[in-house]
Amino acid sequence: MRQSYKIIPIYTADVSGVCSALYDLGGMVVIHDPSGCNSTYNTHDEIRWYDQDSLIYISGLTEIDAVMGNDAKFIHDIEEAAKELKPKFIALAGSPIPFMNGTDFPAIAQVIETETGIPAFAVPTNGMHDYTYGAGLALEKIAERFVKKPHHIRPHTLNLFGVTPLDFGPQANVDAMKQTLRQRGWEVISTWAMGDTLEDLSHAGEAEVNLVVSSVGLPAAKILQEKFGTPYVIGTPVGGFTEELIQAINEEVSHHNEADKNNILAAYLKNRLAGTPQITLIGEAVTMGSLAVTLEKQYNKPVRVICPLETHEGLLAPNDCTADGEEEMEQLLKDAGIIFADPLYRPICPPDSTFIELPHIAFSGRIFLKKIKKCGIFGELNDIKLP
Repeated sequence: MRQSYKIIPIYTADVSGVCSALYDLGGMVVIHDPSGCNSTYNTHDEIRWYDQDSLIYISGLTEIDAVMGNDAKFIHDIEEAAKELKPKFIALAGSPIPFMNGTDFPAIAQVIETETGIPAFAVPTNGMHDYTYGAGLALEKIAERFVKKPHHIRPHTLNLFGVTPLDFGPQANVDAMKQTLRQRGWEVISTWAMGDTLEDLSHAGEAEVNLVVSSVGLPAAKILQEKFGTPYVIGTPVGGFTEELIQAINEEVSHHNEADKNNILAAYLKNRLAGTPQITLIGEAVTMGSLAVTLEKQYNKPVRVICPLETHEGLLAPNDCTADGEEEMEQLLKDAGIIFADPLYRPICPPDSTFIELPHIAFSGRIFLKKIKKCGIFGELNDIKLP
């Protein structure tokens, strides 16, 4: 029962991660499930649902079809819809029931692609992982299938990898991030995947370097490094860390040919303060790691990041840690004096701690969307008064 959640919610699941990552790209996403996954996704995890169309469907898997393994109905329904809607691709996402049944999604995708002529692929989700895993796999599939071989590399250009509303909120926040990079001499070719089309993403190979702004973008960045040798840097442009990140990007580009390919370090892991952490951040590894550097510069206090998500390997500093479940998180927070986290974490934080709200859509859904729109994903950093 250590894995049970009594007070805080859980993070967005992998199936929603797939839908979120592919929302803007003009493809058709089909979740194979009786119906629960789609209602959770559109009522909690997707802030674009009422403003912008996307082809996201549920298969309406019935008990008898699940028991009898009736994949023909699933294939027929998808093909009929595809004939009418003409999507750019078809993505199949699994949920717990087909996972337990052993449904062969890659084979079904192959049948659909052969019979419709539309690129189709399966994203191996099962509802048991968090969004970083599902969205990361979805963008990796796009990188594998749709990025064209570049004829030339455009100088001073980059792609942003791992941008979804689950971590970054509304489009305005993403536009602000692109503006920050543009002011420092870097033009963004494509954003994976918010506000850009599949055609934009297909030119990603022309960039000089890739910037992974959340752990969601890491698998796709690795694919482009393998395919075209494009180097990548990990970090989010936030506050006082932005200049350091730009420096890391410039260095990666200038030393790329002589650098060891395996020696890729998240830019925010350099020069972190040692000593007992006085500030605790909870959330996704890359965005919170980048914020940690900003806070250390601003307040000269060591910061610890607690990452409750799966995608964190190589992305955490020595002071940082992971948390598996509510009970472990509560234990880790026992001695925390200053905490930056989603407001829904407050009930498990020590009553005497200073709590600064950083709403995270992947955790609290749309509840605090107004605050995110007003303050951005990192809140009003300059207005925070710490004890």
